[in-house]
Amino acid sequence: MNSLFPKDKLIFDIPNAEVEYYGQFFDEIQANKLFETLKNEIPWQQDMITVFGKTHPQPRLTSLFGNDGKQYSYSNIIMQPNPWIAVLTFIKEEVEKICHEKFTTVLLNYYRDGKDSNGWHADNEKELGINPILASVSLGAERMFHLKHNLINDQMLKINLEHGSLLVMKGETQHFWKHQIPKTAKSIGSRINLTFRILK
Repeated sequence: MNSLFPKDKLIFDIPNAEVEYYGQFFDEIQANKLFETLKNEIPWQQDMITVFGKTHPQPRLTSLFGNDGKQYSYSNIIMQPNPWIAVLTFIKEEVEKICHEKFTTVLLNYYRDGKDSNGWHADNEKELGINPILASVSLGAERMFHLKHNLINDQMLKINLEHGSLLVMKGETQHFWKHQIPKTAKSIGSRINLTFRILK
């Protein structure tokens, strides 16, 4: 792990990946306000997901916002986007200043407590194209983010996603790595995650 300028930016030295982390992307006061606004204004939904032939409620709430009515699908779930609202446009524009990209879509996840989770997966859907960039803002309770290489067994990484932080994954990351937010037995509060992406 190398700390590069600006001083709050971390770049992780791992193969076949470009992963950057900004621990204080939003300060605590701003992050608190954003969390409360999103918790109350976003139209959260809980989809059914089928894993290994069994269908059950997805272990978190989600919502999709994006341009031009472009739907997004993953794990046999098809989501229709809501039109952008002011708070999401503000966050998107702040993220775009760092990433130098124009994002078309944001997928939001609401983890109500430590029992909510997101299993091993890669964001490699065809709508994202080759070498997609994903920018993930975390608000609320801290959660551990796990990465593991698809081919190199000892290549793993754990990142503690802090309140107000930004994680950026780009380059070959989605083709060579999977990631997850595991369940935790700890008594923790809720967390909202916003993952900005570009639909082709």
